[in-house]
Amino acid sequence: MISEIMAGAKEKMEKALEATKDDFASVRTGRANPAMFQKVMVDYYGTMTPISQLGSIQNPEARSIIINPYDKSALPAIEKALSAMPNLGAQPNSDGEIIRINLPELTEERRKEYVKLTRDKAEHGRVSVRSIRRGAKDALEAVKKDGGAGEDEVDRAEKELEALTKTHTDRIDEALKNKEAELLEV
Repeated sequence: MISEIMAGAKEKMEKALEATKDDFASVRTGRANPAMFQKVMVDYYGTMTPISQLGSIQNPEARSIIINPYDKSALPAIEKALSAMPNLGAQPNSDGEIIRINLPELTEERRKEYVKLTRDKAEHGRVSVRSIRRGAKDALEAVKKDGGAGEDEVDRAEKELEALTKTHTDRIDEALKNKEAELLEV
């Protein structure tokens, strides 16, 4: 029972770490990156659809992105979703076939805003990991209370859970440090 709780907590913490890293990828740096558009949802015939399912996203140059819709009738909907995208800092341009986005250079002020946004995303990731720890700890306490495991086993598992939590929060902090360095790089 304890091993199942620990395995479940580890798996959930890994997912929280990956979700945080994905959130970091959506914050733009000085370079264009198709991952910035990963979470953009487009109203495609009444259904919210990820932009990556509606067209190919390429970046032919350091600061430009080209979106080539598979269905040309989706072009206006994709353009509308991109225009509504916060923190883009550029207007999408359409020629009827493709959408081109040229990202401007980031100003120092804008870079600092992005660092602040990234720190906020990191804190959400750490909170998520701590929430998983709390749930696992409650489950361990329930096992101890029900007599399903000895007190020593549960205490050992709780120490292991603390170490697992620290490892994952440290990995989030490391990813944050790397992203901040990337954002502040001129």
